[in-house]
Amino acid sequence: MINWGFLGAGYIASQALAPAVHTASNSKLYAVASRDLTKAAKLSATKNYNSYQDLIDDPLVDVVYINLPNHLHAKWSIAALSAGKNVLCEKPFAMDAVQASAMAQAAKDSGKLLVEAVWARWHPRFIRAVEIVKSGQIGVLTSIDSEFSFMAKLEGDYRNEVGMGGGALLDIGTYQIHLWSALVDLNNNVEITSVEKNLAPSGIDLTTVVQAKIGKDLQVKATSSFERQARQEITIKGTKGEIAFTVGEAFTNWHKPGQLSITSDGKSRTESFEPVDAYQLMVESVSAQVSGEKAWHLPIPESLTVMNLLDQIRLWR
Repeated sequence: MINWGFLGAGYIASQALAPAVHTASNSKLYAVASRDLTKAAKLSATKNYNSYQDLIDDPLVDVVYINLPNHLHAKWSIAALSAGKNVLCEKPFAMDAVQASAMAQAAKDSGKLLVEAVWARWHPRFIRAVEIVKSGQIGVLTSIDSEFSFMAKLEGDYRNEVGMGGGALLDIGTYQIHLWSALVDLNNNVEITSVEKNLAPSGIDLTTVVQAKIGKDLQVKATSSFERQARQEITIKGTKGEIAFTVGEAFTNWHKPGQLSITSDGKSRTESFEPVDAYQLMVESVSAQVSGEKAWHLPIPESLTVMNLLDQIRLWR
């Protein structure tokens, strides 16, 4: 069993990651560190700490999960890696590419695993869509169009603070740029053509709509919004057909059935997917890697590429 330690006991840690670790076949929630020990106790770990450093220093912790506001991701990921711990860090990886590069260097120096927790990448439907594209069934890609929007309640939330890494792009745009990265090579190949933003009084982006060209022929568009009606959509088109994520949320399908609608060479079909916990699949993958087993995990170079592109989108004029 791989012992997990959580830094932070917020909503995702308590509602998603803790149940995932408790259910995972190769993992144990050994420790939780939180400024609020009452919140920590609700996660049912073996030990609770009110100090992040004390948890990192515990020799029995194998993997540290970073569930802290975005501006703390780099600091505590580097601290955990430097202490010889493996790290699963919530998305976005960091505040910017400079911080993300420092995290990657810390992982290299320590020889430990560092993974960005973009849990959608472990979902069987997402994996299948990538597989279909890579197989050439829908031909050469011509467009990727996605949206992730919902009406966010931001009062008192770090996502409403620029200095804490708030805003729609970093919070939910990250999923969509990772979609691009999973489907095509983004290195030295992306030309941003437009970025539309609506800013809140606090300075965060409530909505960001980015359009770009990848290579010669691929047009991509991603809409991220904290102020639009709830919508998650993915449509991927190619010269021979298209894929649409239909039943179930496109990015955050959790414990619910899902479907892909596929058209190829004029023929249409539907592929269905049973309810699954992709958080659990992610946890089991990371624990397997730590145990020395072969298991896929999101590579650091992909996270760095995505972070670089997020920087370009944020700074685009």
